[in-house]
Amino acid sequence: MDAQHTNIKLMELLLQWDPLGYGEGSYETEVVDVLQAVYANEEVGQLARKIQAIYEFSFEEIIPLQHCEDLAVKLLSIKNNDSCEI
Repeated sequence: MDAQHTNIKLMELLLQWDPLGYGEGSYETEVVDVLQAVYANEEVGQLARKIQAIYEFSFEEIIPLQHCEDLAVKLLSIKNNDSCEI
């Protein structure tokens, strides 16, 4: 798959994620930051901590790390599987 298709799939997942209960569509800035982090981090733990930090900075609330790890696994799976397809 091309990078644009991968980014669309990543964005769809991120836009649906509502870790703080504010409703879908409440995290546009954070979604863009997390998308950049997906490409900068290959390890689930690192990406999860970055996701947690992004949302904590914006909302001054801490998302449990396990929730961020679950999301990180999905995001890296999309990125890695799409980049490996022929």
